[in-house]
Amino acid sequence: MVKFSKELEAQLIPEWKDAFVNYWQLKKHVKKIKLSRKLNLHSQDSHTDFGLSIFDPIRDVVKKISSGICNASGKPENIQVSTDTPKGEDEHEEEEKEVHDDQLSSEEDEVKAFFEDLDEELKKVNQFYKTKESEFLERGEILNKQLQILLDLKQVLADRRQKIQMSKVGAGILPWSHSPSGRGSDYSDSSTEYVTSGSPRETSQTDDVIAALEKNGINFIGSATRSKTKKGKPKMAMRVDIPAIAPARSISAVTAMLWEDLVNNPKKGHGEFINRKKIQCAEKMIRGALVELYRGLGLVKTYSSLNMMAFVKILKKFDKVSHQQASAGYLYAVKRSHFISSDKVVRLMDEVESLFTKHFANDDRKKAMKFLRPQQRKESHMVTFLVGLFTGSFVTLFSVYSILANMCGMFTPRADAAYMETVYSIFSMFALLSLHLFMYGCNLFMWKGTRINRNFIFEFQPTTALKYRDAFLICTCLMTTVVGAMCSLTLLICPLNIFYRSTRYCFIRVIRNIVCSPFYKVLMVDVFMADQLTSQIPLLRHLESSACYFFSGSFGTHRYEICKSGKLYRELAYVISFAPYYWRAMQCARRWFDEYDLNHLANLGKYVSALVAAGARITYARQPTTFWMIIVLVTSLVATVYQLYWDFVKDWELLNPRSKNPWLRDNLILKKKSIYYMSIVLNFVLRVSWVETVIRFKHVGVVELRLLEFFLASLEVIRRGHWNFYRLENEHLNNVGKYRAFKTVPLPFHETDSDG
Repeated sequence: MVKFSKELEAQLIPEWKDAFVNYWQLKKHVKKIKLSRKLNLHSQDSHTDFGLSIFDPIRDVVKKISSGICNASGKPENIQVSTDTPKGEDEHEEEEKEVHDDQLSSEEDEVKAFFEDLDEELKKVNQFYKTKESEFLERGEILNKQLQILLDLKQVLADRRQKIQMSKVGAGILPWSHSPSGRGSDYSDSSTEYVTSGSPRETSQTDDVIAALEKNGINFIGSATRSKTKKGKPKMAMRVDIPAIAPARSISAVTAMLWEDLVNNPKKGHGEFINRKKIQCAEKMIRGALVELYRGLGLVKTYSSLNMMAFVKILKKFDKVSHQQASAGYLYAVKRSHFISSDKVVRLMDEVESLFTKHFANDDRKKAMKFLRPQQRKESHMVTFLVGLFTGSFVTLFSVYSILANMCGMFTPRADAAYMETVYSIFSMFALLSLHLFMYGCNLFMWKGTRINRNFIFEFQPTTALKYRDAFLICTCLMTTVVGAMCSLTLLICPLNIFYRSTRYCFIRVIRNIVCSPFYKVLMVDVFMADQLTSQIPLLRHLESSACYFFSGSFGTHRYEICKSGKLYRELAYVISFAPYYWRAMQCARRWFDEYDLNHLANLGKYVSALVAAGARITYARQPTTFWMIIVLVTSLVATVYQLYWDFVKDWELLNPRSKNPWLRDNLILKKKSIYYMSIVLNFVLRVSWVETVIRFKHVGVVELRLLEFFLASLEVIRRGHWNFYRLENEHLNNVGKYRAFKTVPLPFHETDSDG
């Protein structure tokens, strides 16, 4: 049977861990009470372990006289009774009595401390529950209001479109198109029908929209019936705010910023415009907000039930140890507490279910529950079997290849360099990719073991998120099927629901967001993936070599030097080396534009310095002069110091001199501090691997040089996998510190105060 402490640790919400009952501290109090009782029983037994004594009658007389005097005076007094007992025996008895009294008082103090801590924990749980309950109730009211606005707008625009079509049919004019939507929404088409103030028909439509919105207490700019301040300005206005998460929306957002005064200026008589596309986006946003609200309410419900169970378990332990029946009275007080007696969260969950079922699932509750309560994907033993199968196959095939290559003399200095130059690029490309996937699988395994909520940080769906066994399977399968490497791109874009389609499409979407930076809104998963690309520049260079080798026809003539000596190839080397740093810098620029945080500009400087250092190293490899060696030393040194500072202080938030953990941070997930110190040293050593480009070993053959390059590239991939764990650990601890356990979805309709 699993202990409740382990069950609680496995089920509690990691981001709210500090707000839960400190069950482990209360268990320590119970153990102290148990230890005190054992000492008391042991001391009592020690008085009777030696049998009867000739001094027992005298002791009884002394005890009776002492108790009688204490009862008469109301307080204990020290009475000296002269007896024939030896002096040493009396001193021994007094010492035993003092020790026994101290043990009794110690047990009482432990019980008192236990209930004091229990009261504090109950107060803490109630306070946190009230805070979250009020937060979700307020969020629910806002969402209800937003949903009502959306329904009013949809109804008004649908009625107006129907009237316009009927008027056209009555006048003998057929509409351009009349096809029902396939998505169950009246506004899934991309035609533009604006609600503006202009012609009489549009004015009437605008009045209908304004009337619908004024029922919810919101007024449009340009409305004739809006409430005004003393200066004649409207008190409240409404705008539809669609986040600029895509290039088209980014351009629209910039345009809206430039023309906001012109479009929304009440003096010019223009009203806010709303088209069907905005209504469709608003509907999607509200649906996502309802799903997140329901998930958050489920977390609050879990928080309540787990804490109640913790109180029950710890009080049962106390009763068992102290041989008292104190749990019944205290549990009655716990059940009357707010976090148990309040049913507002449950009623709000039922309301969200009914609203979602009615408006977003066509009254199909089963369909609604697929969104609100998605089922977790079951783990299959077949994945573990396939990982072992492909691992064994790869080891066997690689061993056979190594033996045959050694027997044929392919790796000897006399061997033809053409084979190494052509095979090395292809093999290294897949080997580095597989190594990176293997490190990611190790990250997933560690994040799961330490309960770091990666799905919440990366905004992954729990039902389709990749697990560590899946990552290991992809890694071993890729290395085993290197022979069919040209089929990998086809598999990546395959539309069939095979081989982790959701993960493949998510990967393509993230790569698209990175390449198109800064036009897409930057998410944590985009930042994380772009950082991985900065460590895979050798892989991108090998991809360039392989593409050139096959597309230029060199594989038929075996003239690998065509790609090495081409001018375009050499220029592309700079582009490929610069691209990951450029994408990452553009992400920092976009985040600064969205958040106005100067830390993002400082982070941009880090990638610019790395970009300059990478360009200097490429030039030095082609022109090994003293001047370029000095440039490489200076730029690489600046970039390395910059990167190390950002790794330790910003990304990991270590090296804090005021931390309770010397030169680390206050909160640590791993129990052994030495692991963090070793990780700091390891990251420092792997960061300075660029020194090899300056040393330039002499008398090194082609085979040894290529193996050395592959080894250094592998070290960078290992460093990145090692960096990934601590980066996500820090992000998770930031979420824990701010009690962020669910995503806050932005809402489409916003009220703005015109008085500013």
